Amino acid sequence: MRFRHPDGSTVHLAYCTNVHPAETLEGVLAQLRDHCEPVRRRLGRDRLGIGLWLARDAAHSLITDPASLRALRAEIDRRGLEVVTLNGFPYEGFGAEEVKYRVYQPDWTRPERLAHTTDLARLLAALLPDDITEGTVSTLPIAWRTPYDSRAADTARIALTTLAERLDALEELTGKSVRIGLEPEPGCTVETTADAIAPLTALSSPRIGVCVDTCHLATSFEDPHTALDALGSAGIPVVKSQLSAALHAEHPHLPEVRAALAEFAEPRFLHQTRTRTAAGLRGTDDLPEALSDGSLPDGAPWRAHFHVPLHAPPAPPLTSTLPVLKTALALLVGGPRPRTHHLEVETYTWQALPAGRRPRTRARLADGIAAELTLARDLLTDLGLKELP
Repeated sequence: MRFRHPDGSTVHLAYCTNVHPAETLEGVLAQLRDHCEPVRRRLGRDRLGIGLWLARDAAHSLITDPASLRALRAEIDRRGLEVVTLNGFPYEGFGAEEVKYRVYQPDWTRPERLAHTTDLARLLAALLPDDITEGTVSTLPIAWRTPYDSRAADTARIALTTLAERLDALEELTGKSVRIGLEPEPGCTVETTADAIAPLTALSSPRIGVCVDTCHLATSFEDPHTALDALGSAGIPVVKSQLSAALHAEHPHLPEVRAALAEFAEPRFLHQTRTRTAAGLRGTDDLPEALSDGSLPDGAPWRAHFHVPLHAPPAPPLTSTLPVLKTALALLVGGPRPRTHHLEVETYTWQALPAGRRPRTRARLADGIAAELTLARDLLTDLGLKELP
């Protein structure tokens, strides 16, 4: 979906396909047919943006077979879809029964991460619509926090510097500009937007900036005004933003609140949980750990890294951090000029919701994704952006 900003530039809205598990090229093609096109039809759109997730095997197939890449581009066009951004955070196995800490491997200290991200940038340059010259790829925020030392930091910096040089060469070769956004996430070496400033300042490359995920922003209790102002003052670009909402518990000491939270403590994904105390931010790596007696102070609200459907907050006594998303979105695209032109709804946890809230059919999932995009569209038009055909 495209929108015209009052300054005349185009803002893109997509949804991320990591909600549809697929490790191979055949699986990606099935996603386009079984999920993405049905969502587009529900929205009544001639064209729908998708934030494509290409696992390692799928990406490798496309890089090594130009005919397959051309066929994918043709299929995207045929189904009324377009790609201006990729989700390069998960490397493989995102549809496994248990993902947890595995999603952070390989990290930016490993050559496989550099190779894969380079491949994604090359593929995106080939998949961009003919009238679009800029693409973005989000990636993990360097590494999980342990084990990580100064030597690892140097290795990651060298890898990211090499990536920036390759992106420069890619634009010279193709005329397409691809930028990479580190996506701050609780528990990682870059947990917050503030954590991103030092390593990105050291890189000093406009090719590499930040992907602001509003669920992660809220989980870490970051104030959107403070976060975005700090990035702007440091000259760090917001490459893209993922529109998402975290799980919020206002009174975690109450038994009924803990019982409600326990329904979201599922075995597949890591749900980092945070609270603010007088001594600063406290947290656990996962929601079950937070619910263990005494593991996390419960005198103030908790937020958990669980991507809640934007249009459907959990029932009381829980809610979502949609207000944080709204504030961040207004700051990102509601001003005289957009701070980013790529927005992506990323709710990959539909099948991890409590049993009674999971979509049981493809049709129900498509209905839900379309509803999320409708909410995001309405927020953008309320900010003065005009939806384009």
